Amino acid sequence: MNSTAAPAQPAPQGAFSRFLDGDIWYSFRHSPMAMLAAVIAALCIFCSVFAPWVSPHDPFDLATLSLSDARLPPAWMEEGSRRYLLGTDDQGRDILSALFYGARISLLVGFAAVLVSMFVGVGLGLLSGFAGGKVDAFIMRVCDVMLSFPSILIALLIDGVGRAMFPNAHETLAFGVLIIAISLGGWVQYARTVRGSTLVERNKEYVQAARVIGVAPTRIMVRHVLPNVMGPVLVLATIQVAAAILTEATLSFLGVGVPPTSPSLGTLIRIGNDFLFSGEWWITIFPGAMLVLIALSVNLLGDWLRDALNPRLR
Repeated sequence: MNSTAAPAQPAPQGAFSRFLDGDIWYSFRHSPMAMLAAVIAALCIFCSVFAPWVSPHDPFDLATLSLSDARLPPAWMEEGSRRYLLGTDDQGRDILSALFYGARISLLVGFAAVLVSMFVGVGLGLLSGFAGGKVDAFIMRVCDVMLSFPSILIALLIDGVGRAMFPNAHETLAFGVLIIAISLGGWVQYARTVRGSTLVERNKEYVQAARVIGVAPTRIMVRHVLPNVMGPVLVLATIQVAAAILTEATLSFLGVGVPPTSPSLGTLIRIGNDFLFSGEWWITIFPGAMLVLIALSVNLLGDWLRDALNPRLR
Protein backbone atom coordinates (compact mmCIF):
# COMPACT_ATOMS: atom_id res chain seq x y z
CA MET A 1 0.00 0.00 0.00
CA ASN A 2 1.51 3.26 -1.13
CA SER A 3 1.19 6.26 1.12
CA THR A 4 1.73 9.76 -0.13
CA ALA A 5 3.51 12.04 2.32
CA ALA A 6 1.69 15.25 3.06
CA PRO A 7 3.50 18.36 1.83
CA ALA A 8 5.39 20.18 4.50
CA GLN A 9 3.69 23.32 5.74
CA PRO A 10 5.79 26.49 5.84
CA ALA A 11 6.70 27.64 9.30
CA PRO A 12 4.60 30.59 10.47
CA GLN A 13 6.41 33.91 10.31
CA GLY A 14 6.66 36.23 13.25
CA ALA A 15 5.62 39.87 13.22
CA PHE A 16 9.20 41.04 12.70
CA SER A 17 9.73 38.66 9.77
CA ARG A 18 6.49 39.83 8.15
CA PHE A 19 7.64 43.43 8.60
CA LEU A 20 10.95 42.72 6.85
CA ASP A 21 9.06 41.12 3.95
CA GLY A 22 6.49 43.92 3.77
CA ASP A 23 6.13 46.88 1.44
CA ILE A 24 7.08 49.48 4.05
CA TRP A 25 10.53 48.01 4.76
CA TYR A 26 11.09 47.49 1.03
CA SER A 27 10.22 51.15 0.38
CA PHE A 28 12.51 52.25 3.21
CA ARG A 29 15.49 50.23 1.94
CA HIS A 30 15.09 51.72 -1.55
CA SER A 31 14.80 55.33 -0.36
CA PRO A 32 18.23 56.85 0.35
CA MET A 33 16.63 60.07 1.59
CA ALA A 34 14.49 58.21 4.13
CA MET A 35 17.48 56.20 5.35
CA LEU A 36 19.60 59.34 5.77
CA ALA A 37 16.77 61.12 7.60
CA ALA A 38 16.28 58.11 9.87
CA VAL A 39 19.99 58.01 10.73
CA ILE A 40 20.06 61.75 11.55
CA ALA A 41 16.87 61.54 13.63
CA ALA A 42 18.08 58.42 15.47
CA LEU A 43 21.44 60.07 16.21
CA CYS A 44 19.77 63.23 17.55
CA ILE A 45 17.36 61.22 19.69
CA PHE A 46 20.16 59.00 21.02
CA CYS A 47 22.36 61.97 21.98
CA SER A 48 19.47 63.77 23.65
CA VAL A 49 18.11 60.76 25.58
CA PHE A 50 21.56 59.74 26.80
CA ALA A 51 22.84 63.30 27.23
CA PRO A 52 24.22 62.73 30.77
CA TRP A 53 26.46 59.95 29.42
CA VAL A 54 27.50 61.24 25.98
CA SER A 55 27.95 64.93 26.84
CA PRO A 56 31.56 65.94 27.55
CA HIS A 57 30.37 68.38 30.26
CA ASP A 58 27.34 69.07 32.41
CA PRO A 59 26.29 72.56 31.24
CA PHE A 60 23.92 73.06 34.17
CA ASP A 61 26.33 72.17 36.97
CA LEU A 62 27.26 75.57 38.38
CA ALA A 63 30.24 74.12 40.24
CA THR A 64 31.95 73.24 36.94
CA LEU A 65 31.32 76.55 35.16
CA SER A 66 33.97 79.24 34.92
CA LEU A 67 33.46 82.73 33.54
CA SER A 68 37.06 82.68 32.33
CA ASP A 69 35.94 80.13 29.72
CA ALA A 70 33.02 82.28 28.52
CA ARG A 71 32.58 83.05 24.81
CA LEU A 72 35.34 80.72 23.65
CA PRO A 73 35.14 80.04 19.88
CA PRO A 74 34.95 76.51 18.43
CA ALA A 75 38.04 74.34 18.74
CA TRP A 76 39.15 74.78 15.11
CA MET A 77 39.29 78.57 15.41
CA GLU A 78 42.02 80.70 16.89
CA GLU A 79 41.74 80.98 20.70
CA GLY A 80 39.53 77.90 20.69
CA SER A 81 40.01 75.08 23.19
CA ARG A 82 39.93 71.34 22.59
CA ARG A 83 37.88 70.98 25.74
CA TYR A 84 34.98 72.76 24.04
CA LEU A 85 34.51 71.43 20.52
CA LEU A 86 31.77 73.91 19.55
CA GLY A 87 32.84 76.70 21.89
CA THR A 88 31.11 78.12 24.96
CA ASP A 89 28.38 80.66 25.69
CA ASP A 90 28.41 83.79 27.84
CA GLN A 91 28.33 81.71 31.05
CA GLY A 92 31.11 79.34 30.08
CA ARG A 93 28.77 76.45 29.24
CA ASP A 94 29.89 73.95 26.63
CA ILE A 95 27.76 74.47 23.52
CA LEU A 96 27.90 70.81 22.45
CA SER A 97 26.71 69.59 25.84
CA ALA A 98 24.02 72.28 25.96
CA LEU A 99 22.76 71.09 22.56
CA PHE A 100 22.28 67.53 23.83
CA TYR A 101 20.50 68.65 26.99
CA GLY A 102 18.40 71.24 25.14
CA ALA A 103 17.38 68.78 22.42
CA ARG A 104 16.21 66.34 25.10
CA ILE A 105 13.79 68.92 26.48
CA SER A 106 12.58 69.94 22.99
CA LEU A 107 11.98 66.32 21.98
CA LEU A 108 10.23 65.53 25.26
CA VAL A 109 7.83 68.44 24.91
CA GLY A 110 7.28 67.75 21.19
CA PHE A 111 6.52 64.04 21.57
CA ALA A 112 4.31 64.60 24.62
CA ALA A 113 2.31 67.32 22.85
CA VAL A 114 1.79 65.08 19.81
CA LEU A 115 0.61 62.17 21.98
CA VAL A 116 -1.92 64.40 23.77
CA SER A 117 -3.12 65.91 20.47
CA MET A 118 -3.42 62.47 18.88
CA PHE A 119 -5.33 61.00 21.84
CA VAL A 120 -7.87 63.86 21.90
CA GLY A 121 -8.15 64.29 18.14
CA VAL A 122 -8.49 60.60 17.28
CA GLY A 123 -11.12 60.07 19.97
CA LEU A 124 -13.24 63.05 18.92
CA GLY A 125 -12.82 62.31 15.21
CA LEU A 126 -13.85 58.69 15.69
CA LEU A 127 -16.90 59.72 17.69
CA SER A 128 -17.83 62.43 15.20
CA GLY A 129 -17.60 60.22 12.13
CA PHE A 130 -19.31 57.19 13.67
CA ALA A 131 -22.12 58.93 15.55
CA GLY A 132 -22.94 61.59 12.96
CA GLY A 133 -25.87 63.93 13.40
CA LYS A 134 -25.71 66.67 16.03
CA VAL A 135 -22.61 65.19 17.63
CA ASP A 136 -20.75 65.40 14.34
CA ALA A 137 -21.99 68.93 13.68
CA PHE A 138 -20.99 70.17 17.15
CA ILE A 139 -17.47 68.69 17.04
CA MET A 140 -16.84 70.03 13.54
CA ARG A 141 -17.98 73.52 14.53
CA VAL A 142 -15.54 73.42 17.44
CA CYS A 143 -12.83 72.43 14.96
CA ASP A 144 -13.76 75.35 12.72
CA VAL A 145 -13.46 77.75 15.66
CA MET A 146 -10.04 76.33 16.61
CA LEU A 147 -8.81 76.61 13.02
CA SER A 148 -9.73 80.28 12.92
CA PHE A 149 -6.95 81.07 15.41
CA PRO A 150 -3.24 80.58 14.66
CA SER A 151 -1.79 77.76 16.72
CA ILE A 152 1.02 79.92 18.08
CA LEU A 153 -1.52 82.45 19.45
CA ILE A 154 -3.47 79.66 21.13
CA ALA A 155 -0.26 78.38 22.69
CA LEU A 156 0.66 81.87 23.89
CA LEU A 157 -2.82 82.34 25.38
CA ILE A 158 -2.86 79.03 27.25
CA ASP A 159 0.71 79.46 28.44
CA GLY A 160 -0.03 82.97 29.69
CA VAL A 161 -3.19 81.87 31.51
CA GLY A 162 -1.33 78.94 33.08
CA ARG A 163 1.49 81.17 34.30
CA ALA A 164 -1.00 83.67 35.73
CA MET A 165 -2.91 80.95 37.58
CA PHE A 166 0.23 79.23 38.90
CA PRO A 167 2.88 81.96 39.28
CA ASN A 168 5.06 79.84 41.58
CA ALA A 169 4.51 76.57 39.79
CA HIS A 170 7.05 73.77 39.91
CA GLU A 171 8.96 72.92 36.73
CA THR A 172 6.84 69.80 36.19
CA LEU A 173 3.63 71.85 36.18
CA ALA A 174 5.25 74.40 33.87
CA PHE A 175 6.10 71.64 31.40
CA GLY A 176 2.52 70.36 31.63
CA VAL A 177 1.09 73.78 30.83
CA LEU A 178 3.43 74.09 27.86
CA ILE A 179 2.46 70.65 26.52
CA ILE A 180 -1.26 71.47 26.83
CA ALA A 181 -0.69 74.84 25.16
CA ILE A 182 0.93 73.20 22.13
CA SER A 183 -1.45 70.24 21.89
CA LEU A 184 -4.60 72.38 22.13
CA GLY A 185 -4.00 73.72 18.64
CA GLY A 186 -2.91 70.39 17.15
CA TRP A 187 -5.80 67.99 17.85
CA VAL A 188 -8.04 69.51 15.18
CA GLN A 189 -6.13 67.99 12.26
CA TYR A 190 -6.34 64.52 13.79
CA ALA A 191 -10.08 64.91 14.41
CA ARG A 192 -10.84 66.00 10.85
CA THR A 193 -8.61 63.30 9.33
CA VAL A 194 -10.08 60.49 11.43
CA ARG A 195 -13.64 61.73 10.88
CA GLY A 196 -13.22 61.56 7.11
CA SER A 197 -11.81 58.03 7.24
CA THR A 198 -14.49 56.91 9.71
CA LEU A 199 -17.29 58.16 7.44
CA VAL A 200 -15.97 55.79 4.78
CA GLU A 201 -15.39 52.83 7.08
CA ARG A 202 -18.75 52.92 8.91
CA ASN A 203 -20.65 52.03 5.71
CA LYS A 204 -18.55 48.98 4.86
CA GLU A 205 -19.76 45.40 5.17
CA TYR A 206 -17.73 44.42 8.24
CA VAL A 207 -19.22 47.28 10.27
CA GLN A 208 -22.74 46.44 9.12
CA ALA A 209 -22.18 42.79 9.99
CA ALA A 210 -20.95 43.72 13.47
CA ARG A 211 -24.07 45.83 14.01
CA VAL A 212 -26.34 43.00 12.87
CA ILE A 213 -24.90 40.52 15.37
CA GLY A 214 -25.33 43.02 18.19
CA VAL A 215 -21.80 44.29 18.82
CA ALA A 216 -21.79 47.45 20.95
CA PRO A 217 -21.04 50.69 19.04
CA THR A 218 -18.09 51.49 21.30
CA ARG A 219 -16.55 48.09 20.61
CA ILE A 220 -17.09 48.53 16.87
CA MET A 221 -15.32 51.90 16.94
CA VAL A 222 -12.35 50.73 19.02
CA ARG A 223 -11.84 47.16 17.79
CA HIS A 224 -12.90 47.41 14.14
CA VAL A 225 -12.93 50.98 12.81
CA LEU A 226 -9.96 52.46 14.69
CA PRO A 227 -7.26 50.08 13.32
CA ASN A 228 -8.38 50.87 9.76
CA VAL A 229 -8.08 54.65 10.14
CA MET A 230 -4.68 54.77 11.86
CA GLY A 231 -2.60 54.92 8.66
CA PRO A 232 -3.14 58.65 7.97
CA VAL A 233 -2.87 59.33 11.72
CA LEU A 234 0.66 57.88 11.86
CA VAL A 235 1.76 60.03 8.94
CA LEU A 236 0.21 63.13 10.48
CA ALA A 237 1.74 62.39 13.89
CA THR A 238 5.22 62.05 12.38
CA ILE A 239 4.98 65.42 10.68
CA GLN A 240 3.36 67.03 13.74
CA VAL A 241 6.35 66.09 15.90
CA ALA A 242 8.50 68.53 13.93
CA ALA A 243 5.77 71.19 14.11
CA ALA A 244 5.43 70.76 17.88
CA ILE A 245 9.20 71.04 18.37
CA LEU A 246 9.26 74.24 16.31
CA THR A 247 6.32 75.64 18.27
CA GLU A 248 8.09 74.90 21.55
CA ALA A 249 11.24 76.56 20.21
CA THR A 250 9.22 79.60 19.18
CA LEU A 251 7.62 79.93 22.61
CA SER A 252 10.99 79.49 24.32
CA PHE A 253 12.54 82.08 22.00
CA LEU A 254 9.79 84.50 23.02
CA GLY A 255 10.55 83.79 26.66
CA VAL A 256 7.29 81.99 27.52
CA GLY A 257 8.41 78.39 26.97
CA VAL A 258 10.26 76.05 29.29
CA PRO A 259 11.68 77.36 32.60
CA PRO A 260 15.05 79.17 32.35
CA THR A 261 16.60 76.54 34.62
CA SER A 262 15.95 73.88 31.94
CA PRO A 263 16.67 75.63 28.64
CA SER A 264 15.62 74.01 25.39
CA LEU A 265 16.96 74.68 21.90
CA GLY A 266 14.67 77.71 21.58
CA THR A 267 16.02 79.18 24.80
CA LEU A 268 19.62 78.62 23.65
CA ILE A 269 18.86 80.38 20.36
CA ARG A 270 17.36 83.32 22.23
CA ILE A 271 20.40 83.59 24.50
CA GLY A 272 22.80 83.43 21.55
CA ASN A 273 20.82 85.98 19.57
CA ASP A 274 22.09 88.70 21.92
CA PHE A 275 25.68 87.94 20.86
CA LEU A 276 25.13 87.25 17.16
CA PHE A 277 26.26 90.66 15.95
CA SER A 278 29.13 90.94 18.39
CA GLY A 279 31.09 88.13 16.76
CA GLU A 280 30.05 85.15 18.94
CA TRP A 281 27.98 83.57 16.17
CA TRP A 282 28.46 80.00 17.41
CA ILE A 283 26.27 80.60 20.48
CA THR A 284 23.13 80.83 18.34
CA ILE A 285 24.12 79.18 15.03
CA PHE A 286 24.76 75.69 16.43
CA PRO A 287 21.46 75.46 18.40
CA GLY A 288 19.65 76.72 15.31
CA ALA A 289 21.38 74.11 13.14
CA MET A 290 20.45 71.37 15.64
CA LEU A 291 16.82 72.47 15.54
CA VAL A 292 16.82 72.48 11.74
CA LEU A 293 18.37 69.01 11.58
CA ILE A 294 15.75 67.53 13.90
CA ALA A 295 12.79 69.19 12.18
CA LEU A 296 14.05 68.43 8.66
CA SER A 297 14.81 64.77 9.36
CA VAL A 298 11.41 64.19 10.98
CA ASN A 299 9.61 65.94 8.09
CA LEU A 300 11.47 63.84 5.54
CA LEU A 301 10.50 60.68 7.41
CA GLY A 302 6.89 61.86 7.43
CA ASP A 303 6.94 62.47 3.67
CA TRP A 304 8.40 59.01 3.07
CA LEU A 305 5.86 57.34 5.36
CA ARG A 306 3.02 59.12 3.56
CA ASP A 307 4.19 57.74 0.21
CA ALA A 308 4.92 54.28 1.64
CA LEU A 309 1.40 53.93 3.05
CA ASN A 310 -0.27 55.19 -0.12
CA PRO A 311 -1.33 52.12 -2.16
CA ARG A 312 -1.57 54.19 -5.35
CA LEU A 313 2.21 54.84 -5.26
CA ARG A 314 3.26 51.21 -4.82
